[in-house]
Amino acid sequence: MDILHLSYFLEVARQKSFTKASQTLRVSQPSISKVIKTLENELNVTLLERTGREIELTDAGKAVFEKAQHVVLEFQDLTSELSEIFNLQRGEITIGLPPMVGARFFPKVIGLFRQTYPHIQIKLIEVGSKQIERGVEEGTLDIGVIALPASLDGLEIFSFVNEALCIVLYRDHPLAEKPELTLSDLKEEPFVLYKEDFSLYDHILDQCQARGFRPAIACQSSQWDFIGEMVGAKLGIALLPETICKGLDSERFRCIPLTDPVIPWKLAIIRKKNRYLSFAAREWLKFTKNFFLKQGQ
Repeated sequence: MDILHLSYFLEVARQKSFTKASQTLRVSQPSISKVIKTLENELNVTLLERTGREIELTDAGKAVFEKAQHVVLEFQDLTSELSEIFNLQRGEITIGLPPMVGARFFPKVIGLFRQTYPHIQIKLIEVGSKQIERGVEEGTLDIGVIALPASLDGLEIFSFVNEALCIVLYRDHPLAEKPELTLSDLKEEPFVLYKEDFSLYDHILDQCQARGFRPAIACQSSQWDFIGEMVGAKLGIALLPETICKGLDSERFRCIPLTDPVIPWKLAIIRKKNRYLSFAAREWLKFTKNFFLKQGQ
């Protein structure tokens, strides 16, 4: 038994005629008769009875008719829904974004994607890179954006930003006129640092410890603006990406290259390898990759 068999049976029952059903379905009458006979054999009942020129449903035929209508309708609805999903007329994507990254790099691409696919819902989860990696690994996130390096294996990675961290000082800081600085030069300075769930937090601490000190942490934040304002208030120094430094007020801040070590700030879009990705998520990935590749040209 399949949906086609049930559809043929329903049309014969509605038309009360093999001939009329054949004309409506554009299928030969012998083919329809064969399908109905096969259906009766499978169910081991008689479904139709000829009364003169018309066809009447038996009691078993009436029962099958009632159920078959629902089955065929549900199948048609399912087919329609699948078509909408396949053609990206509906869908949902859950994306993990670090708060610092989302506001800086993704409003434009999200806006363009929504213009192109207005019926696809995008759910944004703002957490640090460590939580995003876990979410992608566990399947609670379809796609994530993290600062590299990734700590987990089995991820497909597309890098779209590769910059270095700079040292940010308030304008009249004693070190503000230096052309470049090392981490060792900062060992007596209080740091305005990232929160623990950011991969940069661990990376900066590791680099400091490799040079024989653990920085004093004045405060921590997940927001660029707040970190900058804390530096401006002379609470400490910060290490921020070049992109963020370019937006700081040169009358209040001094951004100096960090030379030993050079700490990279690499952003990447990640997904779990070999895990099913919805049509909507696949299109988002393709759309976003193309966007950033064009931005880099």
